[in-house]
Amino acid sequence: MHKKRIAITTIGTLGDVQPYVALAVALKKHGYSVVLAAPSDFEPLAKQYDIEFHSLGTNIRKYLSQSRFDLLISKSALFHVPNLVWQAGKIVLEAGRQFWKAAQGADLIIMQINATYGIDVAEALQIPVLMKAPNPLHMTGTQPFCALDKLGNLGPFLNRATYLVLYLQQFLHNPFRNITRRKVLGLKPLKVGTFLKKNSGKPLPVFYSYSDKISPRPIDWPKTAMITGYMNLKSNVKWQPPQSFKDFIAAGEKPIYIGFGSMPFGAVRNTQILKEALKQWGGRAIVSRGWGGIKTEDLPDTVYAVEQVPHDQLFKYVSAVVHHGGAGTTSTGLHCGLPTLVIPQTVDQPFWGRRVHELGCGPKPIPLRKLTVENLVHALTELTGNPQYRLHAQEMAKTLNAEDGTGVAIKVIEKILAKSAAKKRKAS
Repeated sequence: MHKKRIAITTIGTLGDVQPYVALAVALKKHGYSVVLAAPSDFEPLAKQYDIEFHSLGTNIRKYLSQSRFDLLISKSALFHVPNLVWQAGKIVLEAGRQFWKAAQGADLIIMQINATYGIDVAEALQIPVLMKAPNPLHMTGTQPFCALDKLGNLGPFLNRATYLVLYLQQFLHNPFRNITRRKVLGLKPLKVGTFLKKNSGKPLPVFYSYSDKISPRPIDWPKTAMITGYMNLKSNVKWQPPQSFKDFIAAGEKPIYIGFGSMPFGAVRNTQILKEALKQWGGRAIVSRGWGGIKTEDLPDTVYAVEQVPHDQLFKYVSAVVHHGGAGTTSTGLHCGLPTLVIPQTVDQPFWGRRVHELGCGPKPIPLRKLTVENLVHALTELTGNPQYRLHAQEMAKTLNAEDGTGVAIKVIEKILAKSAAKKRKAS
């Protein structure tokens, strides 16, 4: 019997890749053959879980580390956006070429929003394709596009209008996709953006890999938009804390965790604010460098610095978490029942920060560009001093840990594959 093969592709930071590895692991356990096509940065992660890997030939860490991103976040956005879009387009162009090789023999493609070349490859191979997304993308009148969450609720008409940003993204990527379509896939070029639609014009099935208890499903979404629940990647290697870490934990009350994720924006400024705020606050903390570039060697003795440690294991040792609000880190913190302070930088992070606060699981988020010593000290005091945050976070953890996002997704995938197989039999 033919073992169904699924090709998965994603481009982005660690938070953009981990949920796809989690899905790949689950699919493999269910008997599927799976290949993950992602930036070269993540080959070690795939190998750690024994997932077949195909490099897209990109280095996302190098792309995000350039100074233009600091300037984009702080000022001169219009000046720097064109160059960054051009660089991103070239990454998409190379990724499309590489994914065509990776997807040979596949029965189904699962893609991420930055990897819409997956729609084109599926068209060329005549196989089904679906998107998995960690944040809401479908147009709705109930809320603006998550990347524009700071605008607040604008009313049904203007809320829907904010989603035009997504069509602009596709419009900017289409020239690069069309090169792949013509030169690699032998397809006609796209005339307009095809976001959330197949090139036939039919809606693209989308899995939203978060809980509807965190962000409820809008009533005006189409049936093709499905919320599955989170797809967290549990570490398969037991972290062995060094003796210095054990000594730090034993030396006082439970510390909080602080990490700014994979986006290295304003590292020097962030470190200075963090250093002074922690001194004034007076509590204990574990600070992660990650890709965020915090200069941990400059922090006080009440702080223990770690490199990359699996969050699901590290969070067992902390009383609360402070982070950038990436979908994955937000999920892990809430699954662990931890009060959460979000310091968002960009994209969907402000949205998740707002939802954490509205659910009563933490203080009001502080945008990174508005972060000061004073407001950080106030937020840390509130985070650790309000028992309601812990109560709500623990209640949410019970709900989230009862969900099975990968299980829900696999059931839908099986239906799509069965429908595809029936269609092919009928055609033959």
